[in-house]
Parts: sequence; C-alpha cells; structure tokens
Amino acid sequence: MWDRPTSWNPVVVSAVQSVERAFAILRCLAGGPAGVSEVADRVALPKSTVSRLLSTMQLLGVVAQTGSSNEYRIGEALVELASATLPGRSLVAAARPLLGELVETLDEVAGLSVLDVNDVVYLDQVSTDHQVQVRDWTGERIPAHLASSGLVLLASMEQADIERYLAGPLAAASGDIAVDPAALRRRLATVAADGFVWAEYLSGVSSVAVPVFGPDGRALAAVHVHGPSYRFPAAEDAERIAGLLVAAARRIGARLGGGATALAS
Repeated sequence: MWDRPTSWNPVVVSAVQSVERAFAILRCLAGGPAGVSEVADRVALPKSTVSRLLSTMQLLGVVAQTGSSNEYRIGEALVELASATLPGRSLVAAARPLLGELVETLDEVAGLSVLDVNDVVYLDQVSTDHQVQVRDWTGERIPAHLASSGLVLLASMEQADIERYLAGPLAAASGDIAVDPAALRRRLATVAADGFVWAEYLSGVSSVAVPVFGPDGRALAAVHVHGPSYRFPAAEDAERIAGLLVAAARRIGARLGGGATALAS
C-alpha cells in the first residue's frame, strides 16, 4: 500500500494539479480559439473545471474571449511574457493573437511568413472551422515571387537586392514557364506603392498580404490571409480586408518595437 509522505499537503497537491490543468488548456488554445466544451474534450477534464480555470486565466489576461463566439484564445499577457523570455520566438508570439483576431473577423485562414534568401517560409498559421479551407503550410517554403507574402517582402527590399533576385531563376507556379523579370519588377513597384498585394496563392486560392516592419524600418515578416477564390474576397470587401491586415501588421510591429506600416519607397 502506498505510504503518504509526511510532507504531503493536500493544498499544495491541489495547486500543482491546477497548474498542470491550466497548462494543458493553454497548449490546447495554442492551436487556435476554442470553446469550453471543445477544450474540455481535448484535455479530458470536466466542463465545470475548464470553465472555472478559463475564467481565472481571463482575469489574469492569460486568455481572452473572442467576441461574441464564446471561444477563448491566448491572451495578451501571456504573449508579452513569451516575447520577453523567448526572443527567438518573439515574432510568432507577437503575431499569433492578431492572426486569431483576423480569423475571427474574416473567417478565413491567417498566417505569418518570413523571407529566407529567395524563399518565403511559413512560420505560423491559424485556421478556421470551414469545411472547405486551405491546408496548413506552416514550416513550408516556396519561391518568394509566387506568394503574396513573398511579393510584399520583395517589394520592401532595396532596389539593388530586388535586382539580384530578378537576376536569378524565376520559375512560374507550374514550373515550366519562366516569369518575365520586367513584368515582376513593375508588379513589385505597384506593391510598394500600395502597401499590400492580392495574389492567387495557388489555383483557386486568393491571398492578401502586408509587411510587418521592425524597429529599424526593415520588413521582418508578412501577415497574410487566404481562402478559396469563390468566396474570398467578396468584390466590395477587398479594400476593407487589406486595411484590416495593415492594422494588424502595425500592432505586431509595435509589439516588436517597430510599427511602420508602409512599404519602403
């Protein structure tokens, strides 16, 4: 039979158990907003326990409710702590709550990308509950000029760097037709003037992206939203959607000590 240690304290055990449960809930919400019932199912806890813990964490700013949907997401207090203690992950930590807000508002996938040499690399993605949606591209890379995120990051570079990129191989999405450097140069100039770009992410998928600027005015990343072209964007909503992304990029930049929202001329 198990002998209880003389130092055993039921209050301490209960506190440790609450911390473990709270952490399990946070790991669940790291995958995107979720309601009490969904969280309870994922972490195998009673709904009453999950509801109580979420209420406490909401008071602390560790989680936040997503508007009128009664779902919860990672809160700003936790993001600030992560950004301060994990500098290598500060970009993703700073962006995720804003990606969640974009998903909540637009009901389409939102993501974060960076430029790595000549490729755009997808760092993070928050998905929707749509039955029809694009797959998760987190961790994957494609040539920068083939994606909206890559286009805004290329357009933010110095002209000499743009010319170096244009001098390299510029395969089309199909891989069998070369992209015209002069045409791409003109498109990048338009993107730089507009501060955002709409593009066909893949066949049948529309995407819009804007750059996120750091403290030194350089583009650190791009925020993008994409969805099936038949529903995204509605014709009258393209400008409004781009404005929402610009505002989100400004807030991410501010978290990083930057906050510029216009492409460098």
